[in-house]
Amino acid sequence: MKYFQHIGSYFIMIKRVFSSFTKRSVLKELIFKEIDDLIFGSLGIVAFISFFVGGVIAIQTALNIDNPLIPAYLVGYATRQSIILEFAPTFISIIMAGKVGSFITSSIGSMRVTEQIDALEVMGINSLNYLVFPKIIAMLVYPFIIGLSMFLGILGGWVAGVYGGFTTSTDFITGLQEDFIPFHLTYAFIKTFVFAFILATVPSWQGYYMKGGALEVGKASTNSFVWTSVLIIFTNFIITQLLLS
Repeated sequence: MKYFQHIGSYFIMIKRVFSSFTKRSVLKELIFKEIDDLIFGSLGIVAFISFFVGGVIAIQTALNIDNPLIPAYLVGYATRQSIILEFAPTFISIIMAGKVGSFITSSIGSMRVTEQIDALEVMGINSLNYLVFPKIIAMLVYPFIIGLSMFLGILGGWVAGVYGGFTTSTDFITGLQEDFIPFHLTYAFIKTFVFAFILATVPSWQGYYMKGGALEVGKASTNSFVWTSVLIIFTNFIITQLLLS
């Protein structure tokens, strides 16, 4: 019963987010601020992780290919498939659930604790539209981060494979081009948009409806990461079944 209450409160929140809009000039400033905090503030960690994980994928693939019958381009092929299909859209989103999700929950939770949200409501402002809607719009830029992750992951694989002596540049690039299916990119970015919505709304929901004091803000941030990660993995399974089966 408790879980149904949580689900109900989440969808009620979504409904209120898209009603009684704040002034356009105010929303514009909020959206640019959220883009700076949520998107640009995450570029460093995403770039670092993507580059080195791409390198690890290439190295591990090369080290596990001992059969001379296996084509040499498999290192590039495996790196491309792993990064585009799962690593960049899904695992980067789970990492972002920890970074961005915790930031959103703690910031909104702190406003709840200090009664700033109540003050917005007293002034006649739809606090959910004011706080959550800019985050949803800002996360529409999220596919840019995933595209960057794909590029740097493949670049990291090329650098590690070629300069580590595990493959040649020609073989790696041949693997990148071999049996490429453009729809895989479409599939990855469809997932990305869905994950972006989850990343913007679930942490906001946890922060907005939290109760208690400063200690509960930390608990809400933890719950936010758990809920967001579970929903991303579950949604990933559903979308994969629908689009790739």
